Amino acid sequence: MKKLLCIFLLLPMFAWAEDYPLDKAPDRSNDLAALQHGAKLFVNYCLNCHSASSMRYNRLKDIGLTDDQIKQNLLFATDKVGDTMTVAMKSKDAKVWFGAAPPDLSVIARAKSSERGAGADYIYTYLRTYYRDAGRPTGWNNAVFPNVGMPHILWQLQGEQKPIYVEKTGEDGKADKQIEKFEIVKPGELSPADYDIAVADLTGFLSYMAEPVQTQRHQLGVIVLMFLAVFFVIAWRLNASFWKDVK
Repeated sequence: MKKLLCIFLLLPMFAWAEDYPLDKAPDRSNDLAALQHGAKLFVNYCLNCHSASSMRYNRLKDIGLTDDQIKQNLLFATDKVGDTMTVAMKSKDAKVWFGAAPPDLSVIARAKSSERGAGADYIYTYLRTYYRDAGRPTGWNNAVFPNVGMPHILWQLQGEQKPIYVEKTGEDGKADKQIEKFEIVKPGELSPADYDIAVADLTGFLSYMAEPVQTQRHQLGVIVLMFLAVFFVIAWRLNASFWKDVK
């Protein structure tokens, strides 16, 4: 049942509360174990409904997995490692069942980066700020996206939490209740610290998936800058040598 509801997990990423501060997402770009864990969470909780059509399973070898590991642990929707991360559910069926087709998550981290700061920060904060709200149809609400219409698909891992409010006075002089922090009221399968780690790993994988060559691009950029620095010194000395006798 939780996998059938995964469509609701990331749909709210297309809207947010401008006044809720985003937490800084831990950098997982060079942590292969964390990226592998994030890939496992993505496949188990998201991929049954959300596709990642720009990502091929064999790209997971870039984060340290072998073909056999991919086939045995992550390959549920297809039989070929070279296939893209698509889902069996058809878009027209999704529109009938849910009112809209689930978004493709291939570049969701980059999409959010263009809208509100770092996309990883948005995803990391959103997945950690669900709380119980009996006034909502699904019983869930979210600090990043108030009055969210989607339930918390990771609640079994996180447990249930309630918001602690504080009154703050705005520029107009009016007092307003804002969420200051959260308090766990029903523990989940993971401790709060472990849940944060799991969400960070999932966020890291979504960021990696949005740009798999990011690390190599950064490394190449450093090499190019170093080359230019050395070339500049050589060119400067050659220029000085060439013009030294010219008056």
